Amino acid sequence: MKQVPVGLAGPTGTAREENAVTDEVLLLAGTRPEALKVAPVALALEEVPWLRPVIVHSGQHVGMVEQALVPFGLRPDVFLPLRREIGSQAELVSALLPRLDELIVRRGPAAVLVQGDTSTALAGALAGYWRGVPVAHLEAGLRTGDLGSPFPEEGNRQMIARIAALHLAPTEAAARALRSESLPGKQIVVTGNTVVDALTHVAGAGLPARSPVLAGLERQLDAEGGRLVLTTLHRRESWGLPADRVLAAVRSVVDRHRDVHVLLPVHPNPAVRAQVLGALQGHDRIWICEPLDYPDLVRALRRSALVITDSGGIQEEAPSFGVPVLVVRDSTERTEAVDAGYAWLVGTDDTRIVAEADWVLSSGLRLPTGRNPFGDGQAAGRVVSALRRLLGARERELVGAG
Repeated sequence: MKQVPVGLAGPTGTAREENAVTDEVLLLAGTRPEALKVAPVALALEEVPWLRPVIVHSGQHVGMVEQALVPFGLRPDVFLPLRREIGSQAELVSALLPRLDELIVRRGPAAVLVQGDTSTALAGALAGYWRGVPVAHLEAGLRTGDLGSPFPEEGNRQMIARIAALHLAPTEAAARALRSESLPGKQIVVTGNTVVDALTHVAGAGLPARSPVLAGLERQLDAEGGRLVLTTLHRRESWGLPADRVLAAVRSVVDRHRDVHVLLPVHPNPAVRAQVLGALQGHDRIWICEPLDYPDLVRALRRSALVITDSGGIQEEAPSFGVPVLVVRDSTERTEAVDAGYAWLVGTDDTRIVAEADWVLSSGLRLPTGRNPFGDGQAAGRVVSALRRLLGARERELVGAG
């Protein structure tokens, strides 16, 4: 641990601050959504003299984590190289666990923070728990109640909940779900979702489009006055026939509305890419591009008249801009957007998707901005406050035990 100057702690400082010792909090990120949601926490932790954020890139999605951190002026502090050959969950977790275990033993962090429901999050929670390091679960309490949907995310987050020391729930509904599972109430804190913090940070920067496809689309929309429909499709349960139906619906929506252009950042999975290109390539108002970096995604989302998606993150982000969302899934763990009237759960039936899109586009529906049910852009500060309380309480327990 690194010594820092005495006297930097405020009036609410704990014994750790008074002793002027800097402890590390490992922030795990293996995917772009994880990186986006831990970035505001890293920035907020930098303001606490006795805690040091250490961003750990698990290697799950190489390149995407680094890209997501750039707009925040951050980069991974630790990278865990992985060799993946078959891409299975078992291969990933079994490779991650010994590397994370070695990292925890070597660095001796005060806490491990994991985000959401990925294999990185599950492996990080297990490694921390097995070494007696408190695990903080960011975005805790999301539930569908169906272990098969989404798979494997629902199982991952339920398993993490059993061993986490701190549950950072994004909404009151998520906190209720945790309490219904008999988790101790004092370990559950409603913080808001840090993705709203990230969105606010990036939107405020007003960066120009980097993607040549998005830049070209913007020029055409500006010249012709057309409307944008942002479409994303990446979840494992969407692959195959469900995706065929969604893509058929997207093509039909464009054909039915002559001023509509669709932007579809295609998933890097080769099978998904082939499916998208086979269904949509060649249409003059369907723009297929590589995955957008986060500032470009925010630009596209802000400009959209409608979003058609199976993404969880976009369900959380679109309400900030008042953009209606059709969720092409059979269930969602983010019911707050549906309850607030920002999203409609429409499944993957192409007839229903087309009907709902027709209604939104024909009515010119635009929803209120500034009332995102997932947060107010101040979640990271609440997360850090909860971590300070957790670690202060743990310090007192350790002193008492000694």
